[in-house]
Amino acid sequence: MNHEMDRADIDASKAPLLDHLIELRTRLLRCVVYFAIAFAIAFSQAGKVFDFLVQPLVSASGTGAKLIYTKLYEAFFVEIRVAAFAGFCMAFPFIANELWRFVAPGLYKREQRALLPFLIATPVLFTAGAALAYYVVMPTAFRFFLGFQQLGGVGGIDRQALPAMGEYLDLVTSLILAFGIAFLLPVLLMLLERAGIITRRQLIDGRRYAIVAAVIVAAVLTPPDLWSQIALAIPLILLYELSIIGIWFTERRRAKAEAAEIPS
Repeated sequence: MNHEMDRADIDASKAPLLDHLIELRTRLLRCVVYFAIAFAIAFSQAGKVFDFLVQPLVSASGTGAKLIYTKLYEAFFVEIRVAAFAGFCMAFPFIANELWRFVAPGLYKREQRALLPFLIATPVLFTAGAALAYYVVMPTAFRFFLGFQQLGGVGGIDRQALPAMGEYLDLVTSLILAFGIAFLLPVLLMLLERAGIITRRQLIDGRRYAIVAAVIVAAVLTPPDLWSQIALAIPLILLYELSIIGIWFTERRRAKAEAAEIPS
């Protein structure tokens, strides 16, 4: 009965291919408009956003941070990139909503309900990963790197860290994105299980390989200091275990739903 109702919902939402393409174009244009508005707002506040991104360096230096730019246009383009980064973060909920509204009519009602928790969990997990990078990993890593400064060293040559604005922005945004995306591991694994590509048993059997993969990913995505690598590897391993637990709950819920559909 539920399958017939779901199929009826999809049949009622069917439209010619041209109508789908027109709708896709409309929604993509809306996404562009959302990003353009968010970019304009972010560009007007790009200096404050960049100051916020610099705070981990300020916290690590203790005596005041200093950033330089060696090209006359570098500071301007840094603000452009900051505005693009902040603008995309601001516009993402609206862009995701447009994409969901385009895809949802082609899904069964039960599939829509199944995907809704993943849509909610995605920004929450990404924000948690980004916050870990910003508030914990970056100040500690920067403090480690700044420890190599030396005044009046061998031969009376000072060693002073003078990072460029563009290079600092690349490092900060790459760390935020790396941790944010890495924290989406449970969403990815549970979606793969939902699609029938992997099973909970396979995840349990592959636990040792997952630990090795987490260490490798952490080594690739983080600066070359042990703390940053541990700070990413351990959460990845814990999120992997959390995925196994989450899949166990979804399996039980699915089994109960299927049992309820079987006529007595």
